[in-house]
Amino acid sequence: MSVKKLLIANRGEIAIRILRAAADLGIATVAIYAQDESQSLHLSKADEAVALPGRGVAAYLDSAGILALAQEMGCDAIHPGYGFLSENAEFAVACAQAGIAFVGPGAETLYMFGDKAAARDLAERNGVPVLPGSQGATDVAGAEAFFASHGATMIKAIAGGGGRGMRAIRDGGEMAAAHALCQAEALQAFGNGDVFVERLLEQPRHIEVQIIGDGSGAISHLGERECSIQRRHQKLVETAPAPGLAPELRDKLTQAAVTLAGAVDYRNVGTFEFLVDGVDFHFIEANPRLQVEHTVTEEVWGIDLVQSQLRLAGGASLADLGLLQADVGPPRGQAMQVRINMETIAADGGVRPTGGILEHFEMPSGPGIRVDSFGYAGYRTLPSYDSLLAKLIAHSQGNDFAALAQKTYRAL
Repeated sequence: MSVKKLLIANRGEIAIRILRAAADLGIATVAIYAQDESQSLHLSKADEAVALPGRGVAAYLDSAGILALAQEMGCDAIHPGYGFLSENAEFAVACAQAGIAFVGPGAETLYMFGDKAAARDLAERNGVPVLPGSQGATDVAGAEAFFASHGATMIKAIAGGGGRGMRAIRDGGEMAAAHALCQAEALQAFGNGDVFVERLLEQPRHIEVQIIGDGSGAISHLGERECSIQRRHQKLVETAPAPGLAPELRDKLTQAAVTLAGAVDYRNVGTFEFLVDGVDFHFIEANPRLQVEHTVTEEVWGIDLVQSQLRLAGGASLADLGLLQADVGPPRGQAMQVRINMETIAADGGVRPTGGILEHFEMPSGPGIRVDSFGYAGYRTLPSYDSLLAKLIAHSQGNDFAALAQKTYRAL
């Protein structure tokens, strides 16, 4: 069967991105919105729009309410986008029980990769290298003992992502306070305060591999992305392919990702992330969902990942999509994405989402320029949500990385 009517359980630019893909496939769409988002652009892009009962982020986390709306509106599928409910295994189970397709991996995969310690164990069992780290969640005493043995240490939340619940520790005397802070951040952000520790790599490259599978054991990869330019462990600039990556290292990274995806009969799209230190690499986590930076992969491989997601959710195979590895051609040039955020610098040096009216809003255009956004002149932005306003993507058919960077800079 194919998806006939889709509810998009998200907002902002990713909701618009999904709505566009669904429209191209002839799928009817339903947008949802919180009480404080009645002026959001994604509402006008859907065939129907339905208000949620709550306000702010909490409204988009109301899994029971969203599922009930999908049933009421006659939807046969829900796309969660990224963030919010996208990695919520219980929500995926509830969708299945209601006979509604969850556009993403199955619940078992979400459970597995929602626990970073379990994902590390999977990597070790399949011969994929990981950094020295604790076996599962660790208390402060365990974290201090690890620091004493390994030196500089990274504390990480077991669940979630986006840089929350993470701290680099180079002075053992800071461990107790940082451990407590990471636990509190993780509990607030993900509802799970467990943390674990890994040996800290000071200046690694952050490389991730895009995979796609159909649940039958067939797995393909769509190359890698470089995401090393970050702020507070949150990505700001992403490129595909990773510039200057040795071909043999690229092959090892993509094979490691395919191996891990194959170990769980991965279905739909996902990203496997690695830290690269010289010729060595270490698996750190998997993101069983669409990534913010999926755009650069789309540009260089000529594949609409969201349409692929929707068709897979409707029962298509990789063969049906022409996406078996043997059918996937080489990348076409290179692409760079930069994230444009609405932020205020706080007194402590941190950043906070900011609100205000966009008096002017003109997006760059031209050959090889793409902008995914939900902004428009007159829109009042809301500081209660994530600060991302737009993603600017530049694509070049050539292999001159400096020229690509200059093209992106001019567009910015």
